[in-house]
Amino acid sequence: MKNPIIARTLVAASMAMAMLSATVVFPAPAVASATVTIADVQRAMGQTSSMTADFTQRAANGGVAQGTMIMKRPGRIRFDYGDKASFLVVADGRTLSFVDYQVAQVSQWPVRSTPLGVLLDPEADLARVARVLPADKSPLPGQVAVLAQDPKRPDIGRITFFLKPDGAAPGGMRLTGWRVVDAQNNLTVVELANAKFNVPVADSGFRFRDPRKRASVPGRMR
Repeated sequence: MKNPIIARTLVAASMAMAMLSATVVFPAPAVASATVTIADVQRAMGQTSSMTADFTQRAANGGVAQGTMIMKRPGRIRFDYGDKASFLVVADGRTLSFVDYQVAQVSQWPVRSTPLGVLLDPEADLARVARVLPADKSPLPGQVAVLAQDPKRPDIGRITFFLKPDGAAPGGMRLTGWRVVDAQNNLTVVELANAKFNVPVADSGFRFRDPRKRASVPGRMR
């Protein structure tokens, strides 16, 4: 994949998703969807220290991208589009980076100053930005929907995450994906598959070759 636009969309989604990922990945144990609260989620978040999954992303322009996601709290996440991709998205614990090898550029933001910090910070105040939708309001029947929108950051847009009951997942719920609507009202859909929780994740997975310093192979880690 040579066009990084879809990855930039995922950066926006990633920044927004923190408000909700943290809110929905780890809901309270065995609670009916109609009774799940943000307080339940806040208490349950500590049950997961790492996560891996495959993702499929569908952009508003019809583009489709696939790859793998790894997460390790606190502060680290990576969306990898594969060895043949010319870009990736990664946070190393302090900085969120969008790396574009095609043009040898790296765009960066402090993790703490993005909504991504909510996903990666177990002490974040979820109640300020997120709420669980009533069961009859969920766009996906049978799944719990959580809506997040930071009133202080309208430029981020809004995001809705979806979860299904799963006794094998921390807190008894499995994150299945999310929908992001950006400030321009563009919709991006991300679906997750093959999720694994609390598995070993090496810190080296959150490093990347910096194209500004030397030639590198797209998507390769140091």
